[in-house]
Amino acid sequence: MLSKRNVVKLAVAALAFAAADYWIWSSLRDAFRKLTEESRFKEIALFARTAPADAGSAAEWLSTLDAVLPGGKGAYFALSEDGSTFAPVAGDPAVSALWEAKRGEADFVDGFESASYLEPYVSSRLWEIGAEGGGAAKARVYFAPVPDETGFAARGALMVVVPGSAAREFEKLLAAFALIAFCLFFSVYAVATLSRDPSTGFGVVALFAIALVFIAYPLFESVRLTFVMDGAFSWEIWKETVSPRYLAALWGSMRLGIWTATVSTLVGFAFAFLVERTSAGGKKLISTLATMPVISPPFSLTLSIILLFGNNGLITRRLLGWHDFSVYGLGGLVLVQVIGMFPIAYLTLSSVLKSIDSTVEDAALDLRASRLRTFLTITLPLSMPGVLSAWLLVFTNSLADFANPLLLAGSYRVLSVEAYIAVTGRNNLGGGAALSLLLLLPTLTAFFAQRYWVSRKSFVTVTGKPSARLTELASKPVRIALASFVGLVLFFIVALYGTIVAGCFVKNWGIDYSFTLSNIGEALSRGSQAIRNTVTLAAVATPIAGLLAMGAALLLVRKSFVAKRVLEALMMTPFAVPGTLVGISYILAFNKPPLLLVGTAAIIVINYIIRELPVGLENGVASLRQIDPSIEEAAQDLGADTPTVFRTIVLPLIRPAFISSMSYTFVRSMTAVSAIIFLISARWYHLTVQIYNFSENLRFGLASVLATALIVIVLTAFGVMRILVRDEGLTEKTVSS
Repeated sequence: MLSKRNVVKLAVAALAFAAADYWIWSSLRDAFRKLTEESRFKEIALFARTAPADAGSAAEWLSTLDAVLPGGKGAYFALSEDGSTFAPVAGDPAVSALWEAKRGEADFVDGFESASYLEPYVSSRLWEIGAEGGGAAKARVYFAPVPDETGFAARGALMVVVPGSAAREFEKLLAAFALIAFCLFFSVYAVATLSRDPSTGFGVVALFAIALVFIAYPLFESVRLTFVMDGAFSWEIWKETVSPRYLAALWGSMRLGIWTATVSTLVGFAFAFLVERTSAGGKKLISTLATMPVISPPFSLTLSIILLFGNNGLITRRLLGWHDFSVYGLGGLVLVQVIGMFPIAYLTLSSVLKSIDSTVEDAALDLRASRLRTFLTITLPLSMPGVLSAWLLVFTNSLADFANPLLLAGSYRVLSVEAYIAVTGRNNLGGGAALSLLLLLPTLTAFFAQRYWVSRKSFVTVTGKPSARLTELASKPVRIALASFVGLVLFFIVALYGTIVAGCFVKNWGIDYSFTLSNIGEALSRGSQAIRNTVTLAAVATPIAGLLAMGAALLLVRKSFVAKRVLEALMMTPFAVPGTLVGISYILAFNKPPLLLVGTAAIIVINYIIRELPVGLENGVASLRQIDPSIEEAAQDLGADTPTVFRTIVLPLIRPAFISSMSYTFVRSMTAVSAIIFLISARWYHLTVQIYNFSENLRFGLASVLATALIVIVLTAFGVMRILVRDEGLTEKTVSS
């Protein structure tokens, strides 16, 4: 409850915790500093005792300092016979330059004076010293006596400069943990004190924390890096990014995206119209085969295209004898992306065409409009929101795809590949991030154009009880033409997957087509670790992503809270961000404390969850909006809290969306490439990356075996998921003719 008393309690508790938090942090910081100083004093003092008697060997002796004290640089000074002055004998140029510039400062005078009395000394503050590559670094200066053979007098002094970066990094880490502890306490106590529904409050806080840490923070790090060069603000990265070379690659990506999205939408519309608006048979088989490319690796079809139509392809070289034909380039890319991405358009348009009320079409036909005119003036305009959504989805996926262009682009340049090469080939994370951000421009432009066009028109047809009957507009010749076209596309898809299976048993595709089983044994032995890792990580991410998406959907649909739209926008952001940018962002954000995750399994699982969260969230939101809230309100009136309502009522009712979300996450996790290729390590490898490596090295037999194994694993997981999480028919509806 928000009251003056509760606000005062929160303020007092926050101040008390902040004071305790600061005391703990400062105590740990001071203790660390003290231990560090003591340890360095001992190491430097012991090293000083090993100084050679011959001054000519001092330089060689000083060269071993870095092994004793990492990052340390030193200079040796000999004491004059009268014990009044120290003269430099040998040392690092940067240390000698610092001594020359600051020899009159109190720290340096006191340091040498203490060394003459056999007492070590440390400077009271950090001094600037020249760093490698230019610039200056802050460092602590130590003075240690070099005793003579008796041990009772000094014969020289050792001046050691130690960078304070390690200590400062640890202190920053301590400060970060202290700040995190305060934020956690404040959030939990504020929700418990001020919220009427603590369960909802904790859920909102948790979602905001996830969105800020794993979505906003990595993207901010990527954007920040594009304006930094050599540790200072710079426009150089963006100047190179908008150079003609990369703008040409951007135009290449846009051309590819426009062609792919347009053709895929046309093919998807033909499939959806045949299945949803005609009386053609075999609709289940058509839907099953049409969605096959969704559950296979993104470049498995590229592998088939190369095996059939490549330079040594079975059809082009073996059967037709073509020597000058090349499938590489824009044409081949459009072909393989259309086959791989038209299912997205088909699935989007199926629901749109199914939901159009046929009474409007019946009225047009009753007024003697022809079937074609009815389709062009009513059915097609009413389906335009779905058409534009399908086009936008395919366009976005085409721009973000870089696995297919890597294998099939040839000399054709696209921006996603340029970003990948910038990171992996030139180790230029800032440049790769800038190129990936440049890919957002056409995506966002298409998104806002689509939203603007749809918002200017009305597409509402269901104002009362909709008709359960669909009017068939296609005449028999049109149905035959559509069925023939769909049959040809499905035959081509089946042929492509058949080629993958056949490639498992061919000795050396393009050269030696003799039968062999050796590919299977070699591929499974070399890819066994990748298979185990991929299945394990996908299995861990799948239920977490499903539950998180459904929980977030419940809060966004059923609850009202501050910054609700901000949270929804943050959680939907990964949908619009190219996978290359996500991978680069995660490297930048989680390659340093306090979240040092690069190289671990955790960063891959988190990437799976965050990347596929928008789709699961949209499924959950759409399902919840179809369920009457009074069912949940009745349970709450009987005393059930929010977690109980979610577990016992909401989750069973949205079971189909939950299954769909988990299935999609598992498939995408098993077949991911764009972000994962940046995050894998020797310990945690990925099956799709292994397939890509085999394909790049022309080991098509091994790649075919692993691609087939991946498809079998995904289909098996689908079956197991359906058995373990049964749909009890709570949301089924009866359709009467």
